[in-house]
Amino acid sequence: MLKAVVFDAYGTLFDLGRLALLADELYPGKGSAVSKTWRRKQLEYSWWLSLMGRYQDFWSVTRLSLSYTLQALNLAAEESQLEQLMDAYLRLPTFPEVRASLLRLAERYPLALLSNGTEAMLEGVVVHNNLGPYLSHILSVDLVGVYKPSPKAYDLAIQAFFAIPSEIVFVSANGWDVGGAKGFGFGTAWCNRTGAPAETHAPSPDWTVENLEGLEALLP
Repeated sequence: MLKAVVFDAYGTLFDLGRLALLADELYPGKGSAVSKTWRRKQLEYSWWLSLMGRYQDFWSVTRLSLSYTLQALNLAAEESQLEQLMDAYLRLPTFPEVRASLLRLAERYPLALLSNGTEAMLEGVVVHNNLGPYLSHILSVDLVGVYKPSPKAYDLAIQAFFAIPSEIVFVSANGWDVGGAKGFGFGTAWCNRTGAPAETHAPSPDWTVENLEGLEALLP
């Protein structure tokens, strides 16, 4: 029995491409490099903290990784530019199909977010896109002080829905996240928006779809 469908946030529901566009406005010709380096360093910092048994919230990690990125690319890091890029995380748009798909899925199952983002970051972007009515829970790893793919992070969904892992389907655009969720015992759907190759070090997802519309037909 499927009790809930749980979604990752960044890159899955919310389009990080907006950050590259804004970065290109601030640093012409450098937007793609800023966005890619920023995201890579953001994930590296989160994993490093988890492996070291330490924790800083995702807003702090995101700010530190942005500062590193601008230094690494020899770009000016004025406070006003940092603030514009950071604030954009609270106003990321959804991918085109997300709102309609969540509306239809919410009629069939309880839905939730489970993200590395802080509660304030997640609430900000959810309110900005008016997705609150579709979500039963907004779950931040702040509650456990460790980042995905730690089992402690995925366990937040178990506690929220009083479920066992096999009763939850987890959806993410990030292959490492899907692998972590599958290893934890969730049913998994990889929303492979970019046509990326499958991860070779992780369990295979139950389903692979291009977007959420593809997911709707597969769920029981």
